[in-house]
Amino acid sequence: MSEVLKRRMRCAVYTRKSSEEGLEQEYNSIDAQRDAGHAYITSQRAEGWIAVADDYDDPAFSGGNMERPALRRLMTDIEAGKIDVVVIYKIDRLTRSLTDFSRMVEVFERYGVSFVSVTQQFNTTTSMGRLMLNILLSFAQFEREVTGERIRDKITASKKRGMWMGGIPPLGYDVHNRRLVQNSKEAKLIRHIFQRFVELGSSTTLVRELKLDGVTSKAWTTQGGKVRMGTPIDKSLIYKLLNNRTYLGELRHKEQWYQAEHIAIIDVKLWGDVQAILASNGRVRGNTTRATVPFLLKGLVFGNDGRALSPWYTTKKNGHRYRYYLPQRDAKECAGASGLPRLPAAQLESAVLEQLRAILRQPALIAEIVPQAIKLDPSLDEAKVTVAMTRLDAIWDQLFPAEQSRIVRLLIEKVIVSPTNMELRLRANGIEKVVMELQPARVERKEGALA
Repeated sequence: MSEVLKRRMRCAVYTRKSSEEGLEQEYNSIDAQRDAGHAYITSQRAEGWIAVADDYDDPAFSGGNMERPALRRLMTDIEAGKIDVVVIYKIDRLTRSLTDFSRMVEVFERYGVSFVSVTQQFNTTTSMGRLMLNILLSFAQFEREVTGERIRDKITASKKRGMWMGGIPPLGYDVHNRRLVQNSKEAKLIRHIFQRFVELGSSTTLVRELKLDGVTSKAWTTQGGKVRMGTPIDKSLIYKLLNNRTYLGELRHKEQWYQAEHIAIIDVKLWGDVQAILASNGRVRGNTTRATVPFLLKGLVFGNDGRALSPWYTTKKNGHRYRYYLPQRDAKECAGASGLPRLPAAQLESAVLEQLRAILRQPALIAEIVPQAIKLDPSLDEAKVTVAMTRLDAIWDQLFPAEQSRIVRLLIEKVIVSPTNMELRLRANGIEKVVMELQPARVERKEGALA
C-alpha cells in the first residue's frame, strides 16, 4: 500500500459561556463555538479525525472553577477511553485557572488525549506547547483577576456614594433607581420595634407581641417578577434589625459603614438606647424577664394527700433562676415528708399543657361540647366550636403569660400529682366559656378595641 492508514481520532467539542446574556438569541456564542470546532474537525478528516456523537456545552458557567456539568461529563468520558482529542474555540473556554488547567493536562497525558484550540493551535504533548498554553492561561487568569478588582472597586465607590448595589432591601425600605426610599408602613413598624425593645428590654417578649400582630420579614418582588413572601418574625431577625445601621442612614461595604443618601428611620438617641440594652449582659436581661413570668399553675396543683404545692424558686450563683412547685408539708415539716419531690415548674406546666391540648383535639369532646356551648350561646354551631378549639391550640404559644394563666384557670379546676401519676380535672363549663371567648367576631372586636 502506498499510503499509511490513519488512526481514527475521536474528537469532542467543548464550549462555554460565562453569563446568560445573549443565550436567548437564535444563534448565540455557544452555537458559534460549536460550529467552529466541528469545522476544524472536518478540515482534519484526512488525518482520521471524526466528531463524537455528543457535544459538551456549558452555558452560563464560570471558567474560574471546574464545577460545570458538561466539563465533568467530558472528564469522565476521557477517563473511560471514549475521547482522543478535545477541541475548543479558545483556551479560556476550557478554564481560566492555571491550577485547574494543570489538573486537566495531567488527565489528558495519563489517557493519551490531545488538546486543540481552533484559534490558538497547540499540541499539549510537547513541552513547547505546554509552555505556550501556560503563558496564555497566565494572561487569561490575570485578566480575570483585574476584571474582578475593577468590579469590586466600582461597588465600593458606588456604596460610598450611597447607592444600593443589589440584594434584598432591608425591612423599612424599597429600592428605586438604586436608591433606598422609605416604605412608610414598614418604616413605622421599624420605629415601633426599636421603641418597644427599649420599653421591654426583652427580645423574647417583643417577638411574642409581634407574632400576635402577624409581623413578618420583608416581602419583595424579584427583577424576574417572582414574589417572595415574608416569613414569621423570630429573635434572629429582631437582633438583625436592631443592629442594622442602615436605619441610621448608612450603608455597609465589607466591615465599613458609610453615610448614604437615603433618609434615616431611627434617630441617634433611640439607636443608642437600643445598643446600650444589647450591650448589657444577656443573662441579666433574661433573668429580669423571667422574674415577671407567673407560675402558670399557682393554686391549682395538689398532692395526692390533698395538700397544695406552693410556688418556689432559687437563684444560683450564676444568676440563673430555677422555678419549682414545692409540697407544703415538706416546707412545714421536713424535706421528703410528703413523699413527693420538688417539681420543676417548667416541666410540670409543659406536661399539663400538653395533656390539656391533647384533650381539646379529641373529636369526641367536640361532639360533647357542642350542645352545651349552644345552650350558653345560641349563635354557636358545631363548625364554630371546632374552629374555636382549633384556634386555641394554634395560638397558645403566642399568648402572653398572663393570658395563658387566665385561660388555664377557666379550664382547669385542679391538678393532682403523685410520685407516679398526674391527674387533670377540668372545670364544669370551662371549655364552653373559652370557646365563646375565642369566636372570631369576639376576637376581632377585642383586637379593635386594643388598637
